Formats: sequence, C-alpha cells, structure tokens
Amino acid sequence: MTSTLAAILLSAITMTLIVGLRYLATSGFFAWLTGRVKPGLYARLDAQMRREIGWSLASAGIYGIPAGIVAWGWRNEGWSLIYTDIAAYPLWYLPLSIFLYLFAHDTWFYWTHRLMHRPWWFKLAHAVHHDSRPPTAWAAMSFHPWEALTGAVVIPALVFLIPIHAGALLAVLLIMTVMGITNHMGWELFPRFMVNGLLGNFLITATHHQKHHDVYRGNYGLYFRFWDKMCGTDIGLGSFGERSRG
Repeated sequence: MTSTLAAILLSAITMTLIVGLRYLATSGFFAWLTGRVKPGLYARLDAQMRREIGWSLASAGIYGIPAGIVAWGWRNEGWSLIYTDIAAYPLWYLPLSIFLYLFAHDTWFYWTHRLMHRPWWFKLAHAVHHDSRPPTAWAAMSFHPWEALTGAVVIPALVFLIPIHAGALLAVLLIMTVMGITNHMGWELFPRFMVNGLLGNFLITATHHQKHHDVYRGNYGLYFRFWDKMCGTDIGLGSFGERSRG
C-alpha cells in the first residue's frame, strides 16, 4: 500500500470515528435530556434503541468514508471550495453559504426521502428507519446502508460546488446533527409560540416530522417546509399522543 493510499485510508477511518463519536455524544445527550424532561417516554424501548444504535454506527462508517477522502484531498491537494481565509469572501456570504448548503441538502433529502416511500424502495431500505416505533433520540441516523449512502454523498458533493468557510461548514454539520436528532426524539424541544408561529410555518421541528412517522406519508422535508408546501405534501403538525404506527 502506498503512503498516499494509507493516508487516505487513515483519514477515512478517523472521520468515521469522529462521525460515530459525534452521534453517540449528541444522541446520548438528547436521550439523557429526554429521560429528565419526559421520564418514562422511552420505557420498554431498550431493544429498539439498541437496534437504532447499531444501524446508526453502521451509517457512521458510510458517512465517514467520503467525508474522510474529501478531508484528505482538501488538506493535501487543495480539493474542494472550502476556504479558511475569512477575507476571501464578504462577511455577508458566511450566513448565505450556510443557508445555501441547508437548502441544497433539504432539496436532495426531500426528493430522495419521497422516493424512499415508494413501495419497492421502502421495503428495500427505508423500512429500517420506520422500524423505530416511536422514534427516539437514537434514531436520527438509523438507516439501511443504501439509504445512508444517499445521505453520505450530499455534503462531500456540495463542497465542490458551493464555496464555504471551514467554520460555516462546521455550523452546517452542527445544525444537521441537532435537527436530525431533535426531530426524532418524541417530544418538542422548541417553544409552542415558535412551532405554531411564523417561524414554525417555514422550519421543520419534531411536531412536524412526528406527523410523517405517524402516517407514513407527507412531511418529507429535513429543515424547511418549502418543498412540502410547493408539492402539496405538507400534512401539518402531528401530535405526540398519536403514535400508532411509529
């Protein structure tokens, strides 16, 4: 094995470990918080949560490999449009780049997620995610490998298409992680005035995504309700008392 190939492999392994540890730390924190705020919510779900952790750690490997390869290329070969000089672009571009990444990711997620609900794809892959009945804080990355692959390519592809500061990219990853977990943990973290107000009309929170897990259709977005509203698949907010199907 050449030294370059060994370095790429090491970067992929390192990134896999980072993704896995990030998942365990953040999902673990919100699972702990759930136990404090909603005691008993995850009662009798131990076997399900073990499954969620197993699938999620497998997904961490699938997410980590392309991320590690791109990270090596960025550090050693100048791959990607990631930049570190804050003066390279106007300051107003920092928040804009975060929004562009989130919107592009949301667009990809909406259409691939909607595809995953077609019977053949659902049976092949997406049923793994919906086996969480109800989903818990451990379920955000609980994917079949085929579905994990569709998510793993998004950010590594975007860094070749849209310039982004390294710090802004970390912000995107933080938002992606926190929203993915909080939207699955079985209760609403955000205040009611936000969820039912103007902001909640545009942003997806647990109350919106819970409806998707209740009825298995509609509410396919990840961060924003834009595509659901544009395509007539927004079915409104759910209720955490209605968890008949997961």
